[in-house]
Amino acid sequence: MSDTSNEPITRKPSTTEHTLSLPEQEIRYTASAEWQTLFEQEKPIASMFHVAYIAQNQQANIRPLTFVFNGGPGAASAYLHIGALGPKRIHFGEKGSLPKPPVQVVDNLESWLSFTDLVFIDPIGTGFSRSLSSDKEGQNKSEEKANSKESDKPQETEFWEVERDLKALGEFIQRFLSQKKRWLSPIFIAGESYGGFRVAKLARKLQQEYGVGLSGAILISPALEFSLLGGNDYNLTSWATVFPSLAAAGIHHHRAQWAGETNNLAAHLAAAEQFSRQTLIPLLAMGDTAKAEEFQAVYERMASLIGLPVSLIERLGGRVDIEVFSRELLREQQRIVGLYDASITAIDPFPERLNYEGIDPTLDGIDRLFTGAINSHLRDTLGVETDLTYHLLNFEVFKAWKFDIKGDFKQGFVGSVDDLRVGMTLNPYMQVYINHGFFDLVTPYFASNHLANLMKLNPEIRPNLTLKHYRGGHMFYTWDDSRQQWFNDIKELYQKAIA
Repeated sequence: MSDTSNEPITRKPSTTEHTLSLPEQEIRYTASAEWQTLFEQEKPIASMFHVAYIAQNQQANIRPLTFVFNGGPGAASAYLHIGALGPKRIHFGEKGSLPKPPVQVVDNLESWLSFTDLVFIDPIGTGFSRSLSSDKEGQNKSEEKANSKESDKPQETEFWEVERDLKALGEFIQRFLSQKKRWLSPIFIAGESYGGFRVAKLARKLQQEYGVGLSGAILISPALEFSLLGGNDYNLTSWATVFPSLAAAGIHHHRAQWAGETNNLAAHLAAAEQFSRQTLIPLLAMGDTAKAEEFQAVYERMASLIGLPVSLIERLGGRVDIEVFSRELLREQQRIVGLYDASITAIDPFPERLNYEGIDPTLDGIDRLFTGAINSHLRDTLGVETDLTYHLLNFEVFKAWKFDIKGDFKQGFVGSVDDLRVGMTLNPYMQVYINHGFFDLVTPYFASNHLANLMKLNPEIRPNLTLKHYRGGHMFYTWDDSRQQWFNDIKELYQKAIA
């Protein structure tokens, strides 16, 4: 929200020096936590907070530089910053389980700082990023209100729509490269969830409108086409693209029957994917023209793959909503599974109520960890001084977000795959890496696989697109094994991209 108090808001940036000790090397780096001003017609309109980690004693024009942001929309960059990529991270259980308070912050042995400089960006309305008044910051607000029209004052909501958000990120990246003299560095962008949507859009926009050539784009648990985020009686594809993730969760909790080789998750998922493509979509598309026995056979196969009762799947007509799955898979234990990581469970606070009214342990449960960790890291370790509240996940942004794209006459859901295709065509050297967790029900991995198969990329650039997925959920990097494997895979990607 915009600053409205009568006193100036404290915003004291900080630059500190640190050392990250890794098994194979010691990295000395500078951490700069500061605000960058955005302008409209040469007037300051917003102040975008970011943290940059720059390795010392390195050749700036050779070392890669990666801009990182999360999604929501309404999420700050803290999730990737303090969860996976930065020099410090939250200590989770071995398989992403939530530890008891207080939160512990440890050295991140898998920090990407070992092979790239990092810039974590908080979009306007998240973290410490805010819109500004049209007058100088710190001027008495009551005086400002008396001397200016309300319509003349920039509001944060102006930034809460697809194109304006992308414009702010493009302007930030362009200005950062100029200020830090990094235009000749290999440039990468990385985003999670809606941040992956941003990456796909920026893969085109940064190169076409801002002159920023990209060596690589990393999309982490991305939402690429919003038409695949929710199904109904007429939109059938989303029911099929989420199905393999339901199968992964059913096997993990010992409710489903193994398809093919026992204890082989890859084989089970392959069977679920084949079923989705070849059986589930065609049957749902047939609607009332299909015979009852055909439906029954499919329902029984679905039940064996995901672990729900046949009677429930029959009642749902083969359309298994993720919230129903979350509630029903372990109902007899009075437990729910997480939507963002279905391997994680929690007690159902209202097990006897008709509708699901509980919380999501993998979204609501992690708030205490990331809020405590990022505030401690920024204010104590990095020395940031501000009166502002750090908005980890600002639901006001999420609720107010406008998905219409100005000048786009397409009707329906917004998407980003076309932009990614154009971006890859504009730059046939750019490497694109898409990663998911198998247990993520919100942005399922098979949705990205499905879209990649429909992109019709020219054979010359098709090898530049890589999809690889890991055990875990939306934030699969909270699993130790997955984070370590992902780190090695991404390091290889950077080596390939800048070779």
